Amino acid sequence: MTRRGWVLFLAMGVIWGVPYAMIRVAVRDLDPTVVAFGRTLIGAVILLPIALYSKTLAPVFRRWRPLLLYTLVEITGPWFLIGYAETTLNSSTVGLLIAAVPLIAVVIVTRLGHDRFDARRTIGLVIGFAGVAALVGLDVDLSQPAAIGAIALTTLGYAIGPIIIDRALADLPPLGVVTASLILAAVIYAPFASLRWPARITADAAWSVLGLAVICTAAAFLVFFALISEVGPARATVITYINPAVAILLGVTLLDEPLTIGMAIGFPLVILGSVLGTARTRTASGQDLVHAAPAAPLPDK
Repeated sequence: MTRRGWVLFLAMGVIWGVPYAMIRVAVRDLDPTVVAFGRTLIGAVILLPIALYSKTLAPVFRRWRPLLLYTLVEITGPWFLIGYAETTLNSSTVGLLIAAVPLIAVVIVTRLGHDRFDARRTIGLVIGFAGVAALVGLDVDLSQPAAIGAIALTTLGYAIGPIIIDRALADLPPLGVVTASLILAAVIYAPFASLRWPARITADAAWSVLGLAVICTAAAFLVFFALISEVGPARATVITYINPAVAILLGVTLLDEPLTIGMAIGFPLVILGSVLGTARTRTASGQDLVHAAPAAPLPDK
């Protein structure tokens, strides 16, 4: 990998590990719907001129049905649900639970008949889900089932989103897809956010939403496209394994969240399981049979 590739790779690992801490700060004072609306609206406003200049929006909106489905499962649902979960769960815990997305994706793709399990992948799935179980069992207050359910739905959405891209939107410009999705998400959030709009927005919450929109959304996608161009899509998705470490580090150092036994056990198991579970499957002749399930883009991904 080139020096530029490494710089982009490390930047993405940090940028998409940061949102969990910012969301945790924002939802202390704002309703999760307001946080998600502000993030999508500002992100869309930033990316819209670039998308219009490059003429990438029109072909995307012509395919509005899969675009709407992708928006619902990858942005609208997850970004609200993560905010809701972080009203009760630590940001580092949420970041680590979402690291299981590649494991969910490989199960879905295999069940659809586009891949198959081999011994290494099966072992990886068992290890990864054992890590999730350790984290939930040791760290998560089971008296908060709604928060756990919200993260479960988020991981499912993040796993399905790339499959929709691969099947229905892969031939469209990525910048157009992202910008159009943010516009749609902002429109969907708007009426709900207006009902939950606070009388006063604190400085911490405002800066967190702005950071989410500018750094973790608009800038993140532009850097991610540059990373894909530099190192290819397969290597680019490896940032999936760095984001949880950043989320844990920020949660512990900046938000005074505890470094727990569940994290100490669950983190290495989830990452090891994801690496093994999403590895390419090979035939006896040594040729690649199929690519692993597409890793979710995790804009908190």
